Amino acid sequence: MLYTICIILILLASILVILAVLVQNPKSGMAANFGASNQVMGVRETTNFLEKFTWTMAIAIVVLSLVATLAMDKGRVSESNMEIAKDAQALQEHVLDSELPAMPQADLPDAE
Repeated sequence: MLYTICIILILLASILVILAVLVQNPKSGMAANFGASNQVMGVRETTNFLEKFTWTMAIAIVVLSLVATLAMDKGRVSESNMEIAKDAQALQEHVLDSELPAMPQADLPDAE
């Protein structure tokens, strides 16, 4: 249950970060020439808020990812790891049983 809540909150925070980045004004390029008029009208505080909001959401995503990792169902994780180990072993057996080498072999030059 906690895992599902964390995933939902991560998705919500990700969408908010995307929106906050899209709303921010670029700091260089053609729009930089018009930056002085924006600062006079009070947009500077909005820029500070958006930057702090973006950093806060990024930190929230990292923390929620760690909490989600800790909240994972241990049974499902071990079952998944066993399935991955079986697939890896089957792949190794297939490579060892095949006639072709796993990597192409290059001829070494004769030492003189």
